[in-house]
Amino acid sequence: MKLPEALLNVLEGVAGYHESDFIQAHTFLEPPVSIRLNPFKPANLSFPFAGAVPWCINGRYLHARPSFITDPLWHAGAYYVQEASSMFLEQMVTHLADTSQNLRILDLCAAPGGKSTLLQSLITPGSLLVCNEVIKQRLGILEENITRWGAANVVVTGSSPADFGKLEHFFDVLVTDVPCSGSGLFRKDPGAIKEWSPEQVKHCSVRQRQILEDVLPSLKPGGLLLYATCSYSAEENEHILDSLSSSGYTSLTLDIPSSWNIVETQANSGATGYRFYPYNVRGEGFFIAAFRKPDANRTKTYAAEKIPTVSAQVVHQLKPYVSAHPLDVVRFQDQYLAFNQGLAGYLPLLQKHFYIRRAGVCLGAPSKSEWIPDHALACSVLKSHSIPTIRLNEEDALQYLRGQSIPVEPGYKGWMLACYQSLALGWMKVLPNRINNYYPKHWRIINK
Repeated sequence: MKLPEALLNVLEGVAGYHESDFIQAHTFLEPPVSIRLNPFKPANLSFPFAGAVPWCINGRYLHARPSFITDPLWHAGAYYVQEASSMFLEQMVTHLADTSQNLRILDLCAAPGGKSTLLQSLITPGSLLVCNEVIKQRLGILEENITRWGAANVVVTGSSPADFGKLEHFFDVLVTDVPCSGSGLFRKDPGAIKEWSPEQVKHCSVRQRQILEDVLPSLKPGGLLLYATCSYSAEENEHILDSLSSSGYTSLTLDIPSSWNIVETQANSGATGYRFYPYNVRGEGFFIAAFRKPDANRTKTYAAEKIPTVSAQVVHQLKPYVSAHPLDVVRFQDQYLAFNQGLAGYLPLLQKHFYIRRAGVCLGAPSKSEWIPDHALACSVLKSHSIPTIRLNEEDALQYLRGQSIPVEPGYKGWMLACYQSLALGWMKVLPNRINNYYPKHWRIINK
């Protein structure tokens, strides 16, 4: 792997940088493979672990990269394939935000969903997580990954940072893993080397400052800002910290075990950031920093609206499909959505300001004779344990995920959940003369 000479030169003097180690890591060290377990969907994974990610309670290293696309448990949302360094977000959130309280959190540049699913696993059921992606081509994969995770306190949006800035003082926590020059991911994506240039770094730095300027009004006074990149360049990291410090934001620090080998770095302003180098940690290049927004004389407050009740017919048809714990159920266009109690009242406000791609858990829609369940309900933690299930072996599970028909023993009829181990993969409808596979067509495995 031939690294850009301009990058090697500009990193001289940056905290923790050692050129020979840097080159060796990109030449001889294979990128580690890591996943993060879904705490709400325990499962027996078929591949062995190669140790725990020290800064993430559910993070695990693997000995080698398996074929995730042919693992039914990946499709069921039992885990997320995530780069280990970026899991350090867990330390920032759990130590600098009060996760015992109900929070409103924005993950601004969220696709493909690694940090969003991590955030969701850390917060209370009564917290609201908004996951945004402005690039439409990436919004679909974000929606898929959030749906697989199965939570009912997440909204997926596709709006600009400036749109969020108009919703003043709404969020308690703002996560900005901003677009960057990508030098931290050269090992995982060698093709990115051809795209890197000093001009691109400058362009990204300008863009990062603009993103922050646009979105920061949405953060409450006293709120927590987390800034991250997968770049090594000081222009995209320490220089941005200087800009935030000059705007009155207070740099926050963590007490990190020295055995983790994470480099603490100081910007010219004294603001602290944390650098991850592949020769120090089992992970890729990463940078993250935390700030507290200054207090203000005026703070805008928001209250959830009262939601209209749904009809008795809808309640009756839904009853066999949804668990009994308290939920907010609202009609949204032609579908019905479920949220953890107390959250649906924020939907009109969010809808007023943003393009909403997904909200809560889509339960489906009523018909004259029955409920038509949505795939999101099958993926969710809300579904009733009384729903009939068909337990599939691995071969049949893969056939189901390819959209094929699965043999079912006589006596079954109606809507059923296709399951692998104890986790639902999706819906099947058993009719007298055939079985309809309702696994979403655009999610299906296309290889043999």
